[in-house]
Amino acid sequence: MRPEIPLERIPAYIDGIEAIIETILANIVLLGQIPAPTFREHNRTAALLDRLAEFGVDECTTDGYQNPIGIIRGRSQTRAPIFIVAHSDTSFGEDVDHNFTVTADHISGAGVLDNSIGVGVLASLPEVFRQLDLTFQSDIVLAGVIQSIGKGNLRGIRHLLKTWSTPIRGAICMESADLGRLSHYSDGMIRGEVICDTLSGPAERHCQRPNAILVINEAIDQILALRLPQRPRTEIVIGTISGGLKHGAPANEARLGFEIHSDSDEMVKSLYTDIFDIVEGLGHVYEVSLTLETVSNVNAARLAYSHPLVKSIIQIMSALQVAPVSSPSESELSIFLSRQIPAVTLGITHGRRQQERTASAQIAPLSRGIAQVIAGIQAIDRGVCDDD
Repeated sequence: MRPEIPLERIPAYIDGIEAIIETILANIVLLGQIPAPTFREHNRTAALLDRLAEFGVDECTTDGYQNPIGIIRGRSQTRAPIFIVAHSDTSFGEDVDHNFTVTADHISGAGVLDNSIGVGVLASLPEVFRQLDLTFQSDIVLAGVIQSIGKGNLRGIRHLLKTWSTPIRGAICMESADLGRLSHYSDGMIRGEVICDTLSGPAERHCQRPNAILVINEAIDQILALRLPQRPRTEIVIGTISGGLKHGAPANEARLGFEIHSDSDEMVKSLYTDIFDIVEGLGHVYEVSLTLETVSNVNAARLAYSHPLVKSIIQIMSALQVAPVSSPSESELSIFLSRQIPAVTLGITHGRRQQERTASAQIAPLSRGIAQVIAGIQAIDRGVCDDD
C-alpha cells in the first residue's frame, strides 16, 4: 500500500510560509535583479550559492558544469536523493533593466515569471523547511541549473543527471507560472531557425537581389502547407521572424524561428526533414544562402497519469483548492523522464506577460504554490515514487 500524503498539514504549511514570506520575496528580488542570460548565468548562480550557504545547507557546491547545488542531508543513508530543480537562466540580457517593482500585491520585472520566482523559492527552501520543522529520509538536492532555455538546450540538467553517481528517487521542477500547472510528460520537440542571407550565394552577382523577408515568407507558406496528422498529435509553431534595417530598403538578411511538437519523435524528425527540403529548394530557386539550424531538441517522454506521484500532486492541489492543468513541458522534466526518473513540473504563482520585460507575478498565491512543493517532496519522501 502506498503511504498517505500529509494533506491535513497543508493549512499549517501555508501559515508557516506566510510567516516568512518577506524572506522569500527578498530572495526573489535579490536573485531576480541579477541578469542571467543563457551562457552568462555565473553572477546569479554565485549569489544563489551564497544564499544557500547562509541558510545552512549541509553541502554547497557546483558540479563539473558549474550548476549550483545545495544538499540537505536526510536521516537515511540508504534512501536515494530527491531533486528540486529550477533553471537559473532567463531570456533577457544585461542590457535590459532588471530592477523589480514590489507592491502589496505584485512583483514586476523582466524575467520574474521565467524563472526568477522559481530560483528565489529554491533558495528559500532551507529556511522554509526550518520554519515548518521538516526533515526527510532522503537527501534533498536543490539545483539551480544553467543553460536551460533556448540555445542552452538543457545542457545544465543533462550534465548534472549524466554525471550524478547515485539513483534518484524522484524530482520536482519548479517554474514561476502558473499555479495549477501539472506537467508530467514532454513532447518530442525540435526548435529551429531558417536564416536567409542574400549577400551570400549566387544572387550576390545579380544587380537585383531577392528581398530576404519575402524569401522567408515563402518558406512560411510552404511550411504551413505541410499536412499534419491528427494522430500522433503534432503541430508546427511559427514563433519569431526578424529582418531588414529600414523601411525603404529590401532586407538582405532575415530569420524565422519555429518549433515542431509531437508525441512521436519519428514525426518530429520527419517534419524537420520536410522543412530542410523546403529550405534547400527555396535556396536554389532564389539563388540565396538559405540555411536551417537546430537550436535545441528533446525526446518525447511521459510519466503516466496513473502514476502515484501524479495522483498525489492532484490530491495536494485539491486540498489547496487549485485546479490542475496538464500540459507538456519541454524542459528539465523531459531529461528526468528520459532517464526513467519520476518527476513533475509545478507552477508557483499566477502572473501576466510572462515573456515580456513588464512581466508581473501575484504575491498572494505564493504560499499555496510553495506549500504544494513541500507536500510533493513529502509524498516522494514517503514512497510514492518507490517501486516496492
